[in-house]
Amino acid sequence: MKVEQIYTGCIAHAAYYIESNGEAAVFDPLREVQPYINRANKDNAKIKYVFETHFHADFVSGHLDLQKKTGAQIVFGPNANPNYDALIAEDNQEFQIGDYKIKVLHTPGHTMESTTYLLIDENDKEHGIITGDTLFIGDVGRPDLAQKVAAELTQEKLAGHLYDSLRKKIMPLADDLIVYPNHGAGSACGKNMSKETTDTLGNQKKTNYALQEMTKEEFIEAVLDGLTPPPGYFPQNVMLNIKGYESLDDVLTRAGKALSPEEFEAAANETGALLLDTRQAEDFKNGFIPNSINIGLKGSFAPWVGAMIPDIKQPILLIAEPGTEEEALTRLSRVGYDYTVGYLKGGFEAWENSDKEVDSITRISPKTLESDLAKSEFKVIDVRKASEFQAEHIEGALNIPLSEINEHLASFPKDQEFALHCAGGYRSMIAASILKQRGWDNFKEVAGGFNKIKTETELPITQYVCPSTLK
Repeated sequence: MKVEQIYTGCIAHAAYYIESNGEAAVFDPLREVQPYINRANKDNAKIKYVFETHFHADFVSGHLDLQKKTGAQIVFGPNANPNYDALIAEDNQEFQIGDYKIKVLHTPGHTMESTTYLLIDENDKEHGIITGDTLFIGDVGRPDLAQKVAAELTQEKLAGHLYDSLRKKIMPLADDLIVYPNHGAGSACGKNMSKETTDTLGNQKKTNYALQEMTKEEFIEAVLDGLTPPPGYFPQNVMLNIKGYESLDDVLTRAGKALSPEEFEAAANETGALLLDTRQAEDFKNGFIPNSINIGLKGSFAPWVGAMIPDIKQPILLIAEPGTEEEALTRLSRVGYDYTVGYLKGGFEAWENSDKEVDSITRISPKTLESDLAKSEFKVIDVRKASEFQAEHIEGALNIPLSEINEHLASFPKDQEFALHCAGGYRSMIAASILKQRGWDNFKEVAGGFNKIKTETELPITQYVCPSTLK
């Protein structure tokens, strides 16, 4: 049985495609559906079903556009209650795709409608499981997201359901089954995912902490331990996936307006839109439109947009490298940001050539940081995640994770010079652009971040020491 994983690294997402005898099925598709249609056309196949493992929080699924364009039937597992036409399957119900069978295994826990799909080949042999966010490689789905949509679903209740689902539905299955999860490392839907995107169930039974022998109480404690707050856009994406959304084609048509510098400036003044610059940090720091925010397209763009822009209905004006505008608009819409007003025709260069006001950010080398820190009044602010900071950091540095910057602006000094850094420079430039927009001008950003600081300076580094090694 051939299962094709279609992996999108920037949001650590895996969709799946299978085909047999001219019939095809797609599992958990992204919002831009043409690649799936093209794949089926290559096989001269008709997409018969679009299977959803649950109502996703980290992206807007493409099931509605696939249904509209191909006539495919949308399938959810038990407990799902969408506001559009879909088949709500029963536990253990089977679907036929050519010579293949798809068996529904209701596995609540990540959400109450979470479902695993058991793949059965043409010889009636069980091949693998498409697990959605129930089981990842090295981890399981976090059980605290559904409570953001339904208050009565506490994370403890959901974790208890997940314990039962794993032990009653997943772990009794054969060890040689292939596990096909919805996400890999980098997704905010779990906390300890492997970089590998498939594995055997048998190996996961040996290595995945959540599948080891423990009581339900121990499992709940282990699964909930160390969870960071989910990105603010997650509940909004869940509601789009439940209630429905506008076709991506219509969104791109409306948002794809090329605006001259004068039109762009007028639109900014009239709409109050957020100015989003998607160029690389190196280009942004040399010159940018005042009050614009930098979130580079060549990075974890969509998740950081979701983390830093709280409202998915926020009007956006786009500044992008010419030729990348459609990609940026598509990636915004993947996570539900459908209200882009237009983009700057010709990019930042057109703005600069029109003699309009520009701003810049001072970026320094790690060696310059080392010299600056010799000044007693100079401060370092590390915007990496708390876990990264706890593992190792510059001695005396203050940790304000980028995802929490809006809640802790008062912690950034205005009467003292300071430097910003992350691991490599992507996140610290986002932070720098936000601080510039909010009126800070007394800081520098460190090129190459902590990775370069460690190798190019002799600054003292504080490293975490495991308590078991202390004497």
